[in-house]
Amino acid sequence: MPTPDRTSLDEIVRAGLDILESAGVARLTMQAVADRVGVRPPSLYKRVRSRGDLVGLIAEATVRDLGERLEAVGATADPHRDLAELARAFRAFAHARPAGYRLIFAPAPDTARPSLDALTRAVGPVMRVATNLAGPKHALEAARTITAWANGFISMELAGAFNLGGDINGAYEFGIARLTDALAVAGRSHPDSPPPSGRTGRADPIEAGPGRARSTEDF
Repeated sequence: MPTPDRTSLDEIVRAGLDILESAGVARLTMQAVADRVGVRPPSLYKRVRSRGDLVGLIAEATVRDLGERLEAVGATADPHRDLAELARAFRAFAHARPAGYRLIFAPAPDTARPSLDALTRAVGPVMRVATNLAGPKHALEAARTITAWANGFISMELAGAFNLGGDINGAYEFGIARLTDALAVAGRSHPDSPPPSGRTGRADPIEAGPGRARSTEDF
């Protein structure tokens, strides 16, 4: 009879996620994951070809989790409310899983990238609120602006780069309000404009070439 499997791909990914958050990406090794799931490294290679593939699987799982967190916010008839709640959920995810958050926004080779499907699902809630606020014509630009602002703020916050005191939470809320107002102005200026030729209103979630930074919303 064949020897029963001692681990599964899901267990490997869960172990990798735990190691990433507890020890950092530098210690996310095949040996560390093998030790965590209780197998020898050669057994791990039967399911994951390389460390690059392992990092890619973990990045994809993180993107899926982020997308589920954003989707759970839900959509209402008030896009101002929706953007505020999405931005808060995005920030909460980054604080809960800072290593995973940094990973999905870091430069990476093709083997360490999440799949197009995972990225597309993750950007869906942002594209919806961007369309509702700024209109179809400017949805892609609005989604990129939302993502760039939120990631920039959160990345500085996680790096401890806000050194002048003040209320960081209040600053984030201030940014959400000002950004929402600006996007709504764009939407009122072009309420019925169709998307530019060649665009569908959906993000191109992975435009990057090898080695270029990519993210859950690589607009």
